Amino acid sequence: MKPRVGQTLVSTVDATTVVVVRWPEKDLEVTCGGAAMVDPRGAEAGATGTPDPSQLGGSQLGKRYADEELGVEVLCTKPGQGTLALNGVPLPLKAAKPLPASD
Repeated sequence: MKPRVGQTLVSTVDATTVVVVRWPEKDLEVTCGGAAMVDPRGAEAGATGTPDPSQLGGSQLGKRYADEELGVEVLCTKPGQGTLALNGVPLPLKAAKPLPASD
């Protein structure tokens, strides 16, 4: 599945929900807890899978997760126990932009 910008994706192993902010033309797999994230209106949504114990780092509400190299960015709208990953590699939290100094 190739997500599109603005699409909501849900985890099949926990409560995690994200919104796609940026996505390249490449076909990449975004996972949570080791299981692929799916469209909430799709047939796979709501399925209760078992998370990979090594992928339970958690996600944080309101935080952006991004891979600048690949051009992927997602916004967590509902946190969960699973680690967000892209092609099996955990997505790091996107660092906040520093504010300009005010003199």
